Amino acid sequence: MESSEHLLTEDQVNSNLGYLRMKRLIDIFGSIIGLILLLPVFMVVVIFIKIEDPKGPIFFKQVRIGKDETEFYMYKFRSMVTDAEERLRDLLALNEVTGAMFKMKNDPRITKIGKVIRKTSIDELPQLWNVLKGEMSLVGPRPPLLREVKEYSSYDKQRLLVTPGCTGLWQVSGRNSLSFEEMVDLDIQYINNRSIYRDIKIILKTVKCMINSDGAY
Repeated sequence: MESSEHLLTEDQVNSNLGYLRMKRLIDIFGSIIGLILLLPVFMVVVIFIKIEDPKGPIFFKQVRIGKDETEFYMYKFRSMVTDAEERLRDLLALNEVTGAMFKMKNDPRITKIGKVIRKTSIDELPQLWNVLKGEMSLVGPRPPLLREVKEYSSYDKQRLLVTPGCTGLWQVSGRNSLSFEEMVDLDIQYINNRSIYRDIKIILKTVKCMINSDGAY
């Protein structure tokens, strides 16, 4: 934990305007190309979600906290039962990670198709729409839930100084095998060393992780 005098400021992390403009251009073109190329995958996932649960929604939207603690709806393919949020309170005691985050390897709320698309991270692909809208970036800290942010220390809140991402340094460094504290440290390490080269490197590593299903559940 760092003292407050060593915490990052918004001016520090957003001072490189050239990088931020190029990053946004990559986000726009990357999300458009991704949405077009992945359309066949989207259609297959939609069919399987509807086969398993004809009456349930295809997409799951959830309020997340983005840059400067602004709220937005993040989209995913629905991988859980429709009343997953209501069931969560009964599972909190079974949380398998420490800190302000909930993870459970054998979460009983996950559907059959959900297990497949979560393992390959396909459930996250609708967030390309969030990227196109500017609410998220291709690379950055994952956007937390409001209940998680309420437990954040000043050190943890440094994650919220930048636009959240679909993938980030912690996803390609162990993902669900890492603790909350390790995740925060990796996010802050990323924020301190952001560059287009590193962003592209993380994107390529993410593709590899998706293919190998490394650390995903």
